[in-house]
Amino acid sequence: MGRYRPPQPKSSPYITREGYETLHEESRALWVRRRDVTKALAAAAAEGDRSENAEYIYRKKELREIDRRIRYLQKRLSELKVVDNAPSDPERIFFGAWVCLEDDDGVEHNYRIVGPDEFDPEKGWISMDSPMAKALLKRALDDEVTVKTPNGTMRYWVMDVRYGE
Repeated sequence: MGRYRPPQPKSSPYITREGYETLHEESRALWVRRRDVTKALAAAAAEGDRSENAEYIYRKKELREIDRRIRYLQKRLSELKVVDNAPSDPERIFFGAWVCLEDDDGVEHNYRIVGPDEFDPEKGWISMDSPMAKALLKRALDDEVTVKTPNGTMRYWVMDVRYGE
């Protein structure tokens, strides 16, 4: 059996202004770091036998990872669409919304719907491509939302929808 894996579905091209600036800054920082790694790589290569030179091998791997990330960011930044305006109906859930949900046990959960390049579970930022966000999109205040999770089907009620901080 081969090692073929079908390609991943394309993620949504939407991003918040803050997320775009973060990715752009990461790209700039990687170019600076690449310059430093290239200097260190040249110094390690000048030491002689490269087959047993741990510093040379490490710097080659580091440079390869930096180049991979730079290539990804260059492709991704050009296809991203920045969404920084509030929707015409602020009562409904759309991209960029902060949403407060209540589950069956009365526990509140706060999420922000963001692009797939900026999701952060620790902050409560979920990707718009996630099952939770897909179930929430276009819902309104006091709507019941059903989400299929690995632990079973969960029910939530929309308690609050807001845009901006």
